[in-house]
Amino acid sequence: MQRTNYIFHQNNIAEFKSQLLLWAQQFKVAVWLDSNNYHQKHSNFDAVLAVDSFSHIESSYKNAFQQLKSYQTNTSDFIFGYLSYDLKNATENLSSNNFDGLGFPDLYFFQPKKLFFIKGNTVEVKYISNFENEIHLDLEEISKQKNNNQKIKGNKQIKIKLRVHKDEYFKKLNTVLNHIHRGDIYEANFCQEFYSENSTINPLEIYQNLNKISKPPFATFLKLNDKFLLSASPERYLKKDGETVISQPIKGTEKRASTVVEDQKLINQLEQNPKERAENIMIVDLVRNDLSRSAIKGTVKVEELCKVYTFEQVHQLISTVTCKIKDSVHPVDIIKDTFPMGSMTGAPKISAMKIIEAVEETKRGIYSGAVGYFTPNGDFDFNVIIRSILYNATNKYVSYSVGGAITSKSEPEKEYEECLLKAKAMKQVLLNTK
Repeated sequence: MQRTNYIFHQNNIAEFKSQLLLWAQQFKVAVWLDSNNYHQKHSNFDAVLAVDSFSHIESSYKNAFQQLKSYQTNTSDFIFGYLSYDLKNATENLSSNNFDGLGFPDLYFFQPKKLFFIKGNTVEVKYISNFENEIHLDLEEISKQKNNNQKIKGNKQIKIKLRVHKDEYFKKLNTVLNHIHRGDIYEANFCQEFYSENSTINPLEIYQNLNKISKPPFATFLKLNDKFLLSASPERYLKKDGETVISQPIKGTEKRASTVVEDQKLINQLEQNPKERAENIMIVDLVRNDLSRSAIKGTVKVEELCKVYTFEQVHQLISTVTCKIKDSVHPVDIIKDTFPMGSMTGAPKISAMKIIEAVEETKRGIYSGAVGYFTPNGDFDFNVIIRSILYNATNKYVSYSVGGAITSKSEPEKEYEECLLKAKAMKQVLLNTK
């Protein structure tokens, strides 16, 4: 597919980004990815917008990876979309039978007619050539956009409920601990849902507020007709850049302090915390094993182990694992070999996923799945869908989930507190509190 490129410089890039996202609301399908200028080694651009579907693929988990493989190969263009957590059922003999109030398809990708890449003050526009005559008209429309911060009164109706209440959470967590003590698993990522029914929100406003207080490196606004993903994710799942594949699992969380001195103390504590380090190292081993299925023998390396990264709300322990891939390996096969990401399952992976399904009350859907894109040459970059608000406008259903890694050293009360810490930003923007 031929694309027409147009490059220009924008002096006020922050204002342009805001106008671009406002302009994107008119389309039925849109994906906005924003790094919030978070300095990271493996970034290709600061932000990207993909809108207006030229072609698409929508699938249940059955044969999902094969369908995606065919679509990516035949399209040979930029495609944007997501893989839900429940694609696990396509790779293993597993099922997802828990409650689902959101109804996202298990897999969705689209080929955008219109693309905007932002790096520094440079904007690169890539339109499918049939639509190149719309570039200047669109840029004129974008420049006229004004953020009126329209409030929808329905926001006040939001009442957040817990799918699993505290006492029940402790019972379920102890069930997971019993599996660990029996030797069934070493670690499991146990999640719980917070939700609101009969609620109307302004997705763009909620996303903007969530992004403002979190400023994550992998922010996402995704619109798929009446369904929305509003994400402040700090975690990269998997990136392919030429022959190099990069995974950056997160395990280990600490709150932020109000002073620099106290904050540094918390960083040091997190860096040296044996439980948090054990969580992270177990998942690093799992990621190394997953990558080795596709990697050239002997190329899987741990570039960073348990490094503390600081974000607006929390400190996180992040490790970076890389490998080299042969040209003959299809990019979709690399994802299939590593999906779902180890940081959201546990170890051993299949046993952990079975236990997760038994103790959790909600179907994860796109939560703890991945969102991102493929390039025409088969490179890709995907984020982990965490710290995210999900919304089905037709069903008036709002949801966010949080979880933590349970190991033999887990203390139920502390695990619960960690969940509340991770949920803080989502709750704050939905209730419009400080």
